Amino acid sequence: MSGGAWTGAAVAAVTAGYALCSRRLSPTALSAPMVFTAFGVAIGPIGLDLLDLEHDSGLVLTLVEAALTLVLLTDAMSVRRRDLRVGGFLPGRLLGIGLPLTIGAGWLLAWPLLPGLTAWELALVATILAPTDPALGRTAVSSPRVPPLVRSGLNVESGLNDGVVLPFFVLFLAALPGTTSSEEGVAGVFWRALVLSTALGVAAGWGGGWVLRRSRARGWVSDDWRQVFVLAVAAGAYTLAVSVDGSGFIAAWVAGFAFGVFLRQNTRRADSPGADDDSADFAGRLAVLLSSLSFLVFGAVLLGPALEHLDWRIIAYAVLSLTVVRMLPVALSLTGTGLAIPTVGYIGWFGPRGLASIVFGLLVVEEHVPGVQLLGRVVAVTVALSIVLHGVSAVVLSNRYGSWHRKAAAARPHLREGAPEEVGVGPTPTAR
Repeated sequence: MSGGAWTGAAVAAVTAGYALCSRRLSPTALSAPMVFTAFGVAIGPIGLDLLDLEHDSGLVLTLVEAALTLVLLTDAMSVRRRDLRVGGFLPGRLLGIGLPLTIGAGWLLAWPLLPGLTAWELALVATILAPTDPALGRTAVSSPRVPPLVRSGLNVESGLNDGVVLPFFVLFLAALPGTTSSEEGVAGVFWRALVLSTALGVAAGWGGGWVLRRSRARGWVSDDWRQVFVLAVAAGAYTLAVSVDGSGFIAAWVAGFAFGVFLRQNTRRADSPGADDDSADFAGRLAVLLSSLSFLVFGAVLLGPALEHLDWRIIAYAVLSLTVVRMLPVALSLTGTGLAIPTVGYIGWFGPRGLASIVFGLLVVEEHVPGVQLLGRVVAVTVALSIVLHGVSAVVLSNRYGSWHRKAAAARPHLREGAPEEVGVGPTPTAR
């Protein structure tokens, strides 16, 4: 059996094994990202050497880019007005104030700890590690013990911040000498990646919603193929943008908003019977699978090699990135909101780094620019620490925070976080 066949068989085995135990493992600290990342390290260059970036870069990038495209589209589709009405100030402050401060803090702290990197490379490190991924601490954003205000805020933040970070990532990468996009210049990248890709995303999402509504009104589309159609919208938005040298990720994210808004606006019309709430179910499930496999790839091609070249500076930056760089901006952004200190601490801690950071890191590593090895190691170690620390702490801290909230709400009926009886009313967490 060839090496590729052995790799496929091993990946199929771990995927099937986790699937069979998934319900049993869901309330424990052993998360899917932990399992798949550990398995990736085992089959990578420091293990069985069945998968490495040098020989499998095409497959690796296709997988992780497909995963992020689906996650961006389905996350954007899932954001509804009612999510913003239930404490909309929280994601607004986290995204509008906390996220830029996080990028700035990450950039400043990288200066003394990561010598040898240029200013633009340091900015890229901070930007890559800014978006959050709820899959690494699922219980923290889904436990009914956590008040809906906090659950909704963290879910909306994580669903939007990877898309909000994209323009920063694209522009910083274009400003870095030696990259493919730097040849076009920042102005050209701004036009193609931000303006043109956004327009194409709106066209793909709105057009997709329009034709789907018309098809449903005539009874032409079955429920199964209606869900498959969402994949076509994601692929169409991505490839349209890539074909004009734009950003497929930005196009997919914008398409998700346009597609979701159009469907929700038209489900109340007489020619659109039924609900479209499950249109993205299949795409969401596929995104979960591809995301899990992306963590496997991460363990093999990024984390495994990084573990052979650890030093105290990389570890120190990773720790600070998960604590000071995240928690201080969150605290500043929530100043004056009336939220209690335990709530601010809980929100600040649960900012795990995951899929978006992995994909952005791999895209930069593939550029082969100076300093890329150190950059890749920093991203790998930070995400790995997040997988372990946020995964292990999710169940324990959500229970402890939930207990505090119940007691505090009983003592203070007008607690900003909400009353205990509201628990369980919040939005369903995104399928990541």
